[in-house]
Amino acid sequence: MIKMATVEENLTRVYTINLGRAWITPQHKRTDRVINMIREFATKHMKSDDVKLEQGLNRQIWTRGKTHPPRKVRVKMVKDEDGVVTVSLYEDMPSTTEAPSAEETKPEASPAETTTATETPKPEEADAVATK
Repeated sequence: MIKMATVEENLTRVYTINLGRAWITPQHKRTDRVINMIREFATKHMKSDDVKLEQGLNRQIWTRGKTHPPRKVRVKMVKDEDGVVTVSLYEDMPSTTEAPSAEETKPEASPAETTTATETPKPEEADAVATK
C-alpha cells in the first residue's frame, strides 16, 4: 500500500476589507470594532479560528485614533501549516517594467550652464571682510 504525503504550503491571499459598517457602532468604539471585523473576515475567508494581526496593520488602523478608523484596508492573509492565519498590510510592489522616473530621464547639464554660474560671497562674509 502506497501512502501519499500531503504537503501543505502556505496559503496566501490579498483582500480589500470594507470597514464602513464600523460607523454604525458608537463613536468611541469604532476602532475596536474594526479590529474585530478584520478578525471575523479572516476567520470566515481563511477557515481558521486562530488569527493574528501584525503590528504594522494594528498601528495603521490606530493612527487616526479610536473614533476615526479607515473605511477600507488592503490586507494580505497567510495561512501556515499549523492553521494560524497572519494578517498584515498589503504592500504593492512596483513592477520592473514601469517607465523610468523623471530624475532618470532628465538630461545632464551642458558645460556652458555649469561655467556661467560664479560664486558670489554671502552678505555676512562680505561684511566680515570689509570690517577687517
